[in-house]
Amino acid sequence: MTLSTPFSRKLGLASPIIQAPMAGGPSSQDLVAACSAAGVLGSFGFAYTQPGEMKKQSAWVRAKTERAFGINLFTSPQPGQIDAGSQRGALAAVAGYYRELGLPAPEPVNAPYAPDLEAQLQAVAEIAPRVFTVHLSDLPEKSIRKLKARNILLGGSATCVAEAQRLESLGFDFVIAQGGEAGGHRGSYLRNPYDSLTGTLALVRLVVRAVRLPVVAAGGIMDGAGIAAVLALGAQAAQLGTAFIPCPESGAPQTHKDRLLKETEDNTRLTEKFSGKPARGLANRFMIEMAASNAPQLAFPAQNSVTSGLRQASTKAGKPDFIALWAGQAAPLSRALPAAELVAKLEAEAVESIQKLKGLIHET
Repeated sequence: MTLSTPFSRKLGLASPIIQAPMAGGPSSQDLVAACSAAGVLGSFGFAYTQPGEMKKQSAWVRAKTERAFGINLFTSPQPGQIDAGSQRGALAAVAGYYRELGLPAPEPVNAPYAPDLEAQLQAVAEIAPRVFTVHLSDLPEKSIRKLKARNILLGGSATCVAEAQRLESLGFDFVIAQGGEAGGHRGSYLRNPYDSLTGTLALVRLVVRAVRLPVVAAGGIMDGAGIAAVLALGAQAAQLGTAFIPCPESGAPQTHKDRLLKETEDNTRLTEKFSGKPARGLANRFMIEMAASNAPQLAFPAQNSVTSGLRQASTKAGKPDFIALWAGQAAPLSRALPAAELVAKLEAEAVESIQKLKGLIHET
C-alpha cells in the first residue's frame, strides 16, 4: 500500500514526503539525488551557494535521476556594508574562541555577505527545477511571473497565518507551514520570529483553514506517525529535515550526525548568535555561552561571516562546540539509515499508523 495526495501526484512523487532543503552542507547533491530517486522530493538548500555551483550540482542530480527535485533560497534583504567600528563588539565576542582553535583574530567582514540574490534567481530560472521555495521572505511579482513561466511550482515558508495568506495573494502554488519545533532558521518575516512559534499541529490546521493552497507541514516530523498526523490535519505533504541529517548521503559533519544519534530528549534552543537570525539547533557550548553573556551580533547574514571560521575549524577538529547543529525538537528520533532505506521506512510507518487509526472506528 502507498500514500498519495493531489499535491504529491502533481509532482510525480511516490509518497507525500519532502526532504527539507538545508543550507550550509546537509542537503548535498548525493542526498538530494538519493531522496528524489527514492520517490520523494529531494531539495537543495542553496542559500549560501553561488549560481555556478547551483547549476553544477543540479546537473549532477539530473544525471542521476529523472525524478523531480527542489531548490530553496533565503530571500530576505541583505544589509549594506557595516563599518568596522560597528563590528568591534561582535568580533570581540568571538575572539577568544578563535584563539582557542588556533585561528588568527577575526577581522571585520565585508559586504556582500551572501551570494547575489538576483543572480541566484536567474540560475533557478535556467535550472528550472520542478519546485522552488523561499525562506525568510517572499518574492517580487516580476520574479514570480518569470519563474512560473518556466513551469516551476512555487512554495514559501509561513510561520503564521498572515504569511500564508501573503503567499496566496502573491500567486504562490503552495505553503510550507513551519511549526515552532522546526530545526534551522525560522522563516518569519511579517511578524517577530519569537511571536511566531506556534507548534506544527496547531499551525498546520490554522493555515489549512485560512488558505486554499496545498499546505506542506514542517517541524518536528521524524517518522511515519508524524507524517500520518499532519496528513490527518489537512496537509498534503510532510517536510522532514532533521530526519535526513544522519543519512550517509547527507553533507552534515559527522560530529553533527553523532550528536543527533546520542540525544535522548529535546535539547534544542533558538539562537541568533551563529547567523544573526533565530534558528533552532542542539544546544552546545557556543550557543549557551553567547546567550549567557548576551554577546553582541551583526545583522543577518553578516553574523554568519563572523562565525564561519569558527564553524569550519570546529568541524575540522571534530568538536561540536562551535558548529551550528541545526535540529528540530524531535531530534532524539533520529536514525542512521541510507536515504532510500529511510524513505521506505517512513512510507511503511505512515501507512501502518493510518491503518491503526482505522482500527479505532467501531460501529455503534
